[in-house]
Amino acid sequence: MDYRGPLFRALHPYYAREPLSGEGARRFGGRFNRQGRGALYLARDFETLRYEIARGGAFQPSVIVEFRADITGLFDARDAAALASVGFAPEDLGDPAWRLRMNRGERVPTQDLAETLVGQGHCGMVVRSFAKGARSDSANVVLWSWGQGTAASLELVDDDGRLG
Repeated sequence: MDYRGPLFRALHPYYAREPLSGEGARRFGGRFNRQGRGALYLARDFETLRYEIARGGAFQPSVIVEFRADITGLFDARDAAALASVGFAPEDLGDPAWRLRMNRGERVPTQDLAETLVGQGHCGMVVRSFAKGARSDSANVVLWSWGQGTAASLELVDDDGRLG
């Protein structure tokens, strides 16, 4: 699928000057990326982002950025038939134990899914938000490949030059 429109991201303040780096995800891993694979986790709307960053109900210091996105070739993980084609069901994506498995050095099925999709040539995926309080139609975009010369073009909205 293709996506054109705004995307929002919350950055740890340490990475504020590099909003497109994906370095934190590369270093620490995430639900949909193994350690060593960079990723950008983006919300399709600000309300979804708000729920995504309110872990445990409290907001941690974050820098919020918006991008203008033009992306082709996303895998739509909201589509049950598409998921079934890669051996997954919608309920598999929301596994609450993914981080525990990762920290134990165990296989994380959602990270395996991401590697399968990367191998199929997808630059990323659209997936529903699993954040507590998010609407059932809230969606995120996870990118594994982005930038100039890729299928995922992101332009930072920083009209006033606040990030330097």
